[in-house]
Amino acid sequence: MRLVFWNIRAGGGVRVPRLVRRLAAWAPDVVAFCEFRATPPSFELARILAVNGLRHQATTADPARAASNRVLIASRWPLSPIPLRGDRALRGRWLLAQVHAPAPFALAAVHVPNRVSGIKWTFLDAVHARLRTWQGGPALMVGDTNSGVLGLDDEVPCFNARETGFMRALDALGWVDGFRHLHGEARAYTWYSPNGRNGFRLDQAFVNRRLVARLKDVRYAWGGPGRAPRGPSDHAALVLDLAE
Repeated sequence: MRLVFWNIRAGGGVRVPRLVRRLAAWAPDVVAFCEFRATPPSFELARILAVNGLRHQATTADPARAASNRVLIASRWPLSPIPLRGDRALRGRWLLAQVHAPAPFALAAVHVPNRVSGIKWTFLDAVHARLRTWQGGPALMVGDTNSGVLGLDDEVPCFNARETGFMRALDALGWVDGFRHLHGEARAYTWYSPNGRNGFRLDQAFVNRRLVARLKDVRYAWGGPGRAPRGPSDHAALVLDLAE
């Protein structure tokens, strides 16, 4: 079973046909997007996914705030959204659903705000609290966390102690970084700063203890040759394979 997570950049825009072509080449069973929006390009992308078999969909996109960055999950199998209850800090940029695949699992798609937003630390704390109390069986969280481990996930040191601590804390909870679990300290970058051209691994998959035995592969793939910005997004996609 293949899952693809991708930050599609500002709702997809005129790049939707290119996004669709790349997704078709990866042949996912489940996709999760961040920077999905309540705009015509994003809705067209969702429609094409449905036509191609990913017809079970859930999104936090809000027509009242059409240009706001939100998340979407689309699946070959039925989805049951899981309420966030009192986690106000997570609303809009967090979506949690049960995927009723032959071997079911829960999937969270998340887009952590950047530091400039002023709410990044509150958001990271809320994610940590939600995963710390998770009792829902096999699960994974995929997303653009705007975080990483200092000196390992940044080409030039940039991440701070709070971001590094967030990554370490999830591992301590038993939510392992899938890429690191399979590839150790291999260098990989999923976004490059437009000015300094420095690389950062901002996009991750965290797999809990109940699911990690099914993890077969995690890799990053750019939407075009070489590294950004040659593809249809400024982020690399995360391609994850699970045993069924």
